[in-house]
Amino acid sequence: MSTATCKEYAKKRGAKWIKSADGQERIVCAGGARRDLEDLRAAIGHHAAENLHREIVNVWLPPKGAPRERWLTRSEAAKLIWTCWRYRETQTCHRGPLKGQKIQTDKRPLRHLARFLLVGLYTGTRAGAIATASPIRGIGRSFIDLDGGIFYRLAQGRRETNKRQPPAPIPPRLLAHMRRWVRLGIASNYFVEWRGKPVKSVKTALNTATRLAGLSKQGGNVTPHTLRHTAATWLMQAGVPVWTAAGYLGMSVEVLLNTYGHHHPDYLREAANAFGGRSAKKNVSVVESVVGKNSDQRKSQKR
Repeated sequence: MSTATCKEYAKKRGAKWIKSADGQERIVCAGGARRDLEDLRAAIGHHAAENLHREIVNVWLPPKGAPRERWLTRSEAAKLIWTCWRYRETQTCHRGPLKGQKIQTDKRPLRHLARFLLVGLYTGTRAGAIATASPIRGIGRSFIDLDGGIFYRLAQGRRETNKRQPPAPIPPRLLAHMRRWVRLGIASNYFVEWRGKPVKSVKTALNTATRLAGLSKQGGNVTPHTLRHTAATWLMQAGVPVWTAAGYLGMSVEVLLNTYGHHHPDYLREAANAFGGRSAKKNVSVVESVVGKNSDQRKSQKR
């Protein structure tokens, strides 16, 4: 496993090399290749941890791509959900007087996606936990307590990882929807089902719904992870304290601030207000308050 081999693989996976003004080459657009090589590096590390080899094997990784900033406005989210709920499947008649014509059926193939969207937008939960969300406790299921209104996002029997999935309260509006879905038999075993079974992926359905809704691809495609971006952005825009928002979403405060902090109404407000002659002490920015808390924690730990 040489660096040249890794670069050749990245090139075949769609990575491109471009030359800068000084003649140096750099690699771009290698997200898929980087993920594959990260998996390879993890597999080699596990192999070494099992004492199956003792040599040092370094896996070259292409640089990380720019973070995705695509999130949905409230009007876009509403349009996407209503498109999923109202869409009816169209089929071509192959016999009878309407032969060759396309007619709308009573089938609603995107309604399961509407439920997925609601859960993702209201809770900011990762797609895997939404797919396994169930009103019934069980191995491999993310349990939703409809009585207590708590979403236990980590599936039963699974180990906690760096992708934290802490329990979180369910917003009242979403909780009312979920109770109604169970009462009407729409969600019997899982909240997002396709033909009676839990969904494994909604990427194809989401691509179809995005196209039908006419959502712009400006800023990137809409993916299942866009729902998590959207929830974090909405929380910041609403002025929710970063510690509360980070705990609800299951991410670190640093990640929340670095990725979504600029949406918060207090973001760098102290600096902006300084140009208007306001006292800096009257408006402490959210960033400085967090930095202050972190420094206090470090001082207490040293003591």
